[in-house]
Amino acid sequence: MNKVLQNIYARIPRTYEPVNHILTFGMDIITRKKAAQIAAADGGERWLDVCSGTGEMAGYLKKLSRDGTKIYAADFSLPMLTLARAKPFGNAINFVISEAGNLPFEDDSFDLITISYATRNINSTPEGLLSHFREFHRVLKPNGRFVNLETSQPKSGVIRRLMHLFVKLTVAPTGGLISGSSAGYRYLSGSIRSFYSAEELADILYKTGFSEVSFDRRFFGVTAIHKAVK
Repeated sequence: MNKVLQNIYARIPRTYEPVNHILTFGMDIITRKKAAQIAAADGGERWLDVCSGTGEMAGYLKKLSRDGTKIYAADFSLPMLTLARAKPFGNAINFVISEAGNLPFEDDSFDLITISYATRNINSTPEGLLSHFREFHRVLKPNGRFVNLETSQPKSGVIRRLMHLFVKLTVAPTGGLISGSSAGYRYLSGSIRSFYSAEELADILYKTGFSEVSFDRRFFGVTAIHKAVK
């Protein structure tokens, strides 16, 4: 378990969502809802949101789920999940304290796995990301879906440079000021600027064993929603 990240997220639960909404001008809300729609479209009895944090994606999935669908939300931060559990939908979701790379579930357990704006946190090394994706692949049922929502690198060089400049000048100062965790938002700022392009992440998913990998760029390529099938 990454103790540095765990300490960062232990400090910022109550300001985490407001800061995200402010820094993205609400883009994170729109893209999470869209990713949840893509994820929920094919149904299934058991869904898992990994690195669930304060439960935003889990909440959207619950609203879109059918009767009988069981939704699980896993995260390594107890303070974040405690906040998620206190939300109106909290009693309807099964919360699990777990590191994303070592999930406490049997093989072929879930019809759907989602992750939103947290893939950068499991990308300490290329092999580390592959290892986590293999773990997701393991607990998915045959033909199960994996939906990944994350920041991306715009294809346009101009837009990419503008995005990196905006992130560098705003994320760490604003996030640190509101949350009180300057170190945490310095880390997040760097991880956004160094993450993969949509094409590179698709290649990594194929290397992990997924098939039918597709992606949908959003907001000029600043974010991307990937869908892959086991």
